[in-house]
Amino acid sequence: MKVLIFGASGFIGFPAAQALVRAGHTVYGQTRSEEKSQRLEAEEIIPIVCDPESDAWHSLVPTLDVVIEALGGTAIKQVVAASVREAVASATQRFRPSHAPKLAYIYTSGCWVHGDNRSEIVTDTTPITKPVELVAWRPDQEQAVITHPALNGIVVRPVMLYGKSGSIFASVFKRAHEEGKVTWPGTPGGKLSLVHADDLADLYVRMAEGAAIAGGKIFDVGNDVLEDMDAFLKKLSQIAGLDGKYEYTKPTNIFEVALSATVLARPYLGRALLGWQPKKIGLTDGLETYYKAYLASVDESKNH
Repeated sequence: MKVLIFGASGFIGFPAAQALVRAGHTVYGQTRSEEKSQRLEAEEIIPIVCDPESDAWHSLVPTLDVVIEALGGTAIKQVVAASVREAVASATQRFRPSHAPKLAYIYTSGCWVHGDNRSEIVTDTTPITKPVELVAWRPDQEQAVITHPALNGIVVRPVMLYGKSGSIFASVFKRAHEEGKVTWPGTPGGKLSLVHADDLADLYVRMAEGAAIAGGKIFDVGNDVLEDMDAFLKKLSQIAGLDGKYEYTKPTNIFEVALSATVLARPYLGRALLGWQPKKIGLTDGLETYYKAYLASVDESKNH
């Protein structure tokens, strides 16, 4: 297949692009950075250096099979998500043959749309009633994708990511390493719903290849087992040489409020429809490896 990934140099997009290349597909990777384009080329990903809202990628649309929007994280805003989606839809209508199948469009959302709830299990098909404020705009975007008349829309909702350069856990790793403190916003007793970046990348491959099955659906994605927040923080403190000491802080902004949320996610659709299964060791069990990987990534970025 031919696949275009928006945000191909990011924490989600880069492993997904690598996985799709390994699976034998031709992958175009959008990035804003000339420097990062070299990293893409080294991985046999064809770089498209541009703003995602530009028309620099439009010439690819006639022969594409899949578009993946992985601009995500919490940085992308509602207007950008809508703009990119509608630009893709408009380009398909202008440049693709009338007999061509609908272009598969995979939108990256996140499980914080389920809200903060320490008692109720949620799944891919649990109705969204009270999303975390930071991402309260996303449910409307999800619906716009899966009901789009011009696209074969698919939504993926990763839980909290770990591995590689740390993802959302980079800040707590950094504080432990540089300040000698392990802190997390919120209160004791929370749970972590997690997925490794490589396992998420495998699901993108399966969704891309199985778009005929996945179209019109929303996939939560997470490990089989929830992890204990207190156990994670204590082990991190021990590994960092801080005697197992850690503390919780009061959230000071809506991002920290989101970090303090517990989402008891037990996804099933990716497993049932696409045969997906996470393989990487969990965050707490593999924490020494993951902490060292974060430190190595920091050193590597300094060298560049």
